[in-house]
Amino acid sequence: MENSKYKLAQAVKECMKTTSVENITVKQIVDVCGVSRQTFYRNFIDKYDLINWYFDRLLEQSFKEMGSGETLRDGLIKKFRYIKEERLFFTAAFRVDEQNNLKDHDFYMIFEHYCKLIREKSGDLPAKKIRKLLEMYCQASIYMTVQWVLKGMKEQEEELADLMIAAMPPELSRLFTELAIL
Repeated sequence: MENSKYKLAQAVKECMKTTSVENITVKQIVDVCGVSRQTFYRNFIDKYDLINWYFDRLLEQSFKEMGSGETLRDGLIKKFRYIKEERLFFTAAFRVDEQNNLKDHDFYMIFEHYCKLIREKSGDLPAKKIRKLLEMYCQASIYMTVQWVLKGMKEQEEELADLMIAAMPPELSRLFTELAIL
């Protein structure tokens, strides 16, 4: 099952080389992949679900490392390096604003990751004010990541990570420092 998903992800990446995400069809993906539409729909709701699943696989490792003692800065640098390696995929995927798009999915994944990390390290769910600050911070971080990708990735990964950390609200920064995340 997992192997089919990766084959479909490679196929959608191949399609992205010549076709905008909005214009890629499931038929095109399965033709490139050599599987049936039934196999596609057994694994994914639509092409955006496939793109989001692939993105999740890309983020899993940096999230695991961040939770196991790696700093936020190190995790961000690794994330940006991987985005740079997968430039074609992210450039195409971040251009989409339709339902179930990668930007919204990225927000949800990162916000949930930070909430889980705070809960694991403090023993409590983040307070309402912290959740709101975290929500704003995650939205701004995703916006900057998308801009970085769509404008040609001019800043180095370390520079972008430092800018994102500098933009963190002071109360959130204090909490992340106390919990040894930052």
